[in-house]
Amino acid sequence: MSLSVVEVRLAEMGLVLPEPRQFPSDNRQGCVQVGAVMYVSGHGPHHPGMDIVRRGKLGAELSVEQGYEVAKACALSILATLRAELGDLTKVRRVVRLLGMVNCTPDFEAMPKVVDGASDLFYELFGPRRGCHARAAVGMASLPRQQPVEISGEFEVT
Repeated sequence: MSLSVVEVRLAEMGLVLPEPRQFPSDNRQGCVQVGAVMYVSGHGPHHPGMDIVRRGKLGAELSVEQGYEVAKACALSILATLRAELGDLTKVRRVVRLLGMVNCTPDFEAMPKVVDGASDLFYELFGPRRGCHARAAVGMASLPRQQPVEISGEFEVT
């Protein structure tokens, strides 16, 4: 299987996609398409090839820089799910919106800087017209498996 233009761009950025995440139950899946919009489930840092911290709280044991890298891994996991569903990432017409959830202490305020790890990756990968998106970055008291970041989103697809 040859690489798509988007995957070639990822390689130029020094990044690779992980295997798509397997969901533990039949009652949900990685993404659902309605019309031209792909709704992507929350993805944590499921990228075994990246040297990142996979558990912990921002504002306690993790730095903003570490959280940024975790958010980037979440974005790569989302891309792996999209590729598995669409067959080719060139079918992503636009990143529409991201919801970034950050596992953090009550006084932590840099959620947007953490979630920039995903936003910056999508912007660099797809360019300003297709990669610029709406976004929310919020703090959470806890996330599944004590992961530092979880990201979901909507993508316009062909």
